[in-house]
Amino acid sequence: MISDLNEQECRALLTSTTVGRIGFVLDERIDIFPVNYAVSGDDLLIRTSSDGALRRLADARSQAAFEIDYHDDLAGSGWSVLMHGRLTTVSDEEAPALVGRVSPWAGEERETPLRFTVETMTGRRVHRDRH
Repeated sequence: MISDLNEQECRALLTSTTVGRIGFVLDERIDIFPVNYAVSGDDLLIRTSSDGALRRLADARSQAAFEIDYHDDLAGSGWSVLMHGRLTTVSDEEAPALVGRVSPWAGEERETPLRFTVETMTGRRVHRDRH
């Protein structure tokens, strides 16, 4: 059984984890990177290296997708939240206050904070039918 999640449920799930996946097109290829994130108002914050692919996307104010999910194999249940939006750089004035909000598992050399501005958000919950 699949059911849609409302925006309030999606936003609550956003705060339940710190790892998501950002999907984007770069050099005519679709890529998906796992990233650590933090919720900041209606936006998401991530950190990247100053010369990485995500920084290039943010400099171009590119469209991207961001997804979080969870599943429980034994219970046969799970959920996912999918957002579409724009990846942008954070101003020099804002950066010092935001850097400490996200702890990238990939290393502290990811000191460039970026903002994912959510434009649309949808979510679904699935539960295995026991029949």
